[in-house]
Amino acid sequence: MRQGRRDGFREFAEGRSGHLYRSACLLASGDTHLAEDLVQETLGRMYLLWGRVSRIDNPAAYAQTVLVRAFLTHQRRRSAGERPVGEFPESAAAGSGSGSGDPALRLTLLEALGRLAPKDRAVLVLRYWEDRSIEETAEAMNTSSAAVRTRASRALGRLREQLGGSISEFAGI
Repeated sequence: MRQGRRDGFREFAEGRSGHLYRSACLLASGDTHLAEDLVQETLGRMYLLWGRVSRIDNPAAYAQTVLVRAFLTHQRRRSAGERPVGEFPESAAAGSGSGSGDPALRLTLLEALGRLAPKDRAVLVLRYWEDRSIEETAEAMNTSSAAVRTRASRALGRLREQLGGSISEFAGI
């Protein structure tokens, strides 16, 4: 029985770790080391409750919720003086999993996301990267649907202000 649970978790972890890592990179504004730590913490928490996973309707969505909550907890604990590095390792763009895409656009968006508040970043990642509904996002962030709508609207406004005209030049608009 134990071996079967381990194999089931191993299969789940191998299948979801890439997706969790990409989401974590967005949440961490390109800080690949923090993203790896968040994924490791998420998978560790999932392993602890894997025996009860049959009671969870969607383990993949639950893992995303655990990831977001781990990120928000990390942000609350982080020292006010600690800042992510300004330069991205070369492997970050290659490991993003998107295949094609403009690296300059990706870096510009990651930098702009990094200037947003952690909860704003989490809302944008869940709503627009993870394509979750307002209700699912509210549940993952342990807040109300109205708060998610308000935060998403304001965060998108801030993102537009930060990017200004630069986003149109990258997107070819």
